[in-house]
Amino acid sequence: MQLTDDQRRRLAAEAKGLGRKLLAQIATIVTPETLLRWHQQLVAQKYDGSRKRGPGRPRTAVDIEKMVVQMAEENRDWGYRRIQGALSNVGHELARSTIADILDRHGIEPAPERRRKTTWREFLTQHWELIVATDFFTVEVWTTKGLQRFLVLFFIELSTRRVEIAGISAIASGLWMSQIARNLTDSVNGLLTGKRYLINDRDPFTSNPM
Repeated sequence: MQLTDDQRRRLAAEAKGLGRKLLAQIATIVTPETLLRWHQQLVAQKYDGSRKRGPGRPRTAVDIEKMVVQMAEENRDWGYRRIQGALSNVGHELARSTIADILDRHGIEPAPERRRKTTWREFLTQHWELIVATDFFTVEVWTTKGLQRFLVLFFIELSTRRVEIAGISAIASGLWMSQIARNLTDSVNGLLTGKRYLINDRDPFTSNPM
């Protein structure tokens, strides 16, 4: 008698509950050993993840990877072992090599190099009162020659959000920029007086505003 897979599953489930001794008394279609072997195979199939896995080592879950990156960014003196221990405390076991691979993919250096560098956030926090940012925007103006585009150079003091329009011109010439520099560094009213850092976007107009 040929049994279907579904029939085998049902028989295996019932056989496990009866036990070997009772099966020996009532089994007529197949032997108790066969029924119990079917049960073991069903259990093995349930927990067999080989079909779901791709080639090579399975990737770390995305949320755990984000956690590794966050720990390294927020704690620049934490090495692989320290991150490994912190993950273990919240129930995640990762090898040191896996942690190293994650940080390398995200361009994060090992702890000794990270510890020696200042992050952009730390730099802003430490020098907030000394930073001014600058950029251009354009406006279209109707003139006697028709519609003409003008450049507007502005500066913003980060600590106060104070914005100052430094100048408006159709062409940002050297003479124009030199005059703006003198205005901004005026000892009484100059926005740049007492400042140390000027942030710009490397545009040709603003690469050397002073």
